[in-house]
Parts: sequence; C-alpha cells; structure tokens
Amino acid sequence: MSFTEIGRFLLIAGVSITIIGVIFLLSDKLPVGNLPGDINVSKGNFHISFPIMTCILISVVLTIVANFFSK
Repeated sequence: MSFTEIGRFLLIAGVSITIIGVIFLLSDKLPVGNLPGDINVSKGNFHISFPIMTCILISVVLTIVANFFSK
C-alpha cells in the first residue's frame, strides 16, 4: 500500500466524518422521524416509534450516494 492510497483514504474518511458531523448538527432542524408514514404510538409512559418513511428516504439517499461513488 503506497502513501498515495493511504492519503486518499484519510482524505475520504475526513470528508465523510465532516459530513456526518454537519448532519448531526442540523438534525434538530430536519423533519427526519416526523415524516408522513412514520408510526408513533404513545400510551402513558410507553412510547414506540416505527420510522418507516424515514428509513425508506435514508435508503434511497444512501443508494444514490453509493452508486455515485461506485462509478
């Protein structure tokens, strides 16, 4: 493994961590988890959430990103 490959890996890892950090900072402002199609059940002290549409949306976005980087 050459230094060029290691440098490229570290650069991609750094950019990925930065993007994930920005997503976490903006997560309170995004409607993720409260989309139409997400199921939330609350009774007394019990609360359960089934974020079906959120999972589908994340899956579609990650598929597009993965296809973009695989080519």
